[in-house]
Amino acid sequence: MSGMATADHDGEILFLAHRIPFPPDRGDKIRSHHLLKALAQIAPVHVGTFGETAADMAAKAELAEIAASHRLLERRKPLSLAGVEAIATGKPVSLTAFHAHAMRDWIEQVLTERNIGTIFVFSGQMGQYIPDDFTGRVVVDLCDVDSAKFEAYGAQITGPRSVIDRREGKLLAIEEERIANRADTTLLITDTEAQLFRSRLTDSETPDIRTIRNGIDAALFDPAKVVAHTGLMSGDPHIVFTGQMDYPPNVAAALRVMDRILPPIRARHPDATFHVVGRAPVEELTVRNGKDGICVWGEVPDVKPFLKAADIVIAPLEIARGIQNKVLEAMAMARPVLLSTEAATGIDATDGAHFAVGSDDLRLVELALRLLDNPALAHSMGEAARDYVLAQQSWPAILAPLADIVCGTRAQRQSALVA
Repeated sequence: MSGMATADHDGEILFLAHRIPFPPDRGDKIRSHHLLKALAQIAPVHVGTFGETAADMAAKAELAEIAASHRLLERRKPLSLAGVEAIATGKPVSLTAFHAHAMRDWIEQVLTERNIGTIFVFSGQMGQYIPDDFTGRVVVDLCDVDSAKFEAYGAQITGPRSVIDRREGKLLAIEEERIANRADTTLLITDTEAQLFRSRLTDSETPDIRTIRNGIDAALFDPAKVVAHTGLMSGDPHIVFTGQMDYPPNVAAALRVMDRILPPIRARHPDATFHVVGRAPVEELTVRNGKDGICVWGEVPDVKPFLKAADIVIAPLEIARGIQNKVLEAMAMARPVLLSTEAATGIDATDGAHFAVGSDDLRLVELALRLLDNPALAHSMGEAARDYVLAQQSWPAILAPLADIVCGTRAQRQSALVA
């Protein structure tokens, strides 16, 4: 059960998230998990959310421990049906996929029966549930500019999928602006993302847009508490990539390593192995398992033993929005991290000291070989990476401004803008 309301917060909090913040085992769920815990220290929190997997639904008991009340709906709507609804209503698929009358009814009941002072919306898919007549505070965490992401998808491919992605990007941009104008405060993960969002608004001066970066649980991702995975204990170089492996940017990054980065590395280190670690790998990846130094593990109970055993953790994403949790996790585990310019966005660490950034394939290969050929350099970079995370990226430090954001009022915001 959440803590009692503090004296400077009027009312309780309604927290709406498109995915249950338990277990915190992927980027968006890690962020929503820590946000929920921080909000529960401010006032009682009522949580409306969706589950998609058996693990999601099994986490209901954990949700009940922190929430004053909750509604967890299993999201069963097929993407094809969401697409039909989207076309019929002129809405983004991202919204119709998470539309449920049962969720709307529960929210109406909570607002009627409880003294809700703030609605906190996590991710743009849930902005559709903010009632027009709600007069309390509204805080929306968009995390990233999803509309820009879909626009990038649409620009990279051709055919029907390109049309779908470009439509999604266009309609999401309209919805994102509507939400920002409705909210008292809109949050994004990085200053770069916040600047991008402002640049896409019709009126960039009115919405209150702020940044709260992603943090890391450095006590959980502590190399001193982790035993390296036995499957990576040989003396051969092990390069590790982690992530949700049906997510297109992750798939593209893994294929980039397989096709363009790993082969020249293996020319000097013939036994070098590339490990893809993460749930739901697509067939395009699984068919490569066991070939040419590639190992596709799929879902594992814990990624930390793989990180502990890695000679290099690599993140060569070409499309990356916000801060990459996979990068922070590897840095916390004191691993040398090799990443693209895009994947380094939002992390205020120093290239060459805390991690290594390559702007293209040739540079990524060069940096990988330098780290593999110089274990002392790799070790010192890993140690510096963990020191950086401990000093700059802990969740308590990152979320320190949250109480002021949640407790502020629209009048205070407008006054500040005028001043």
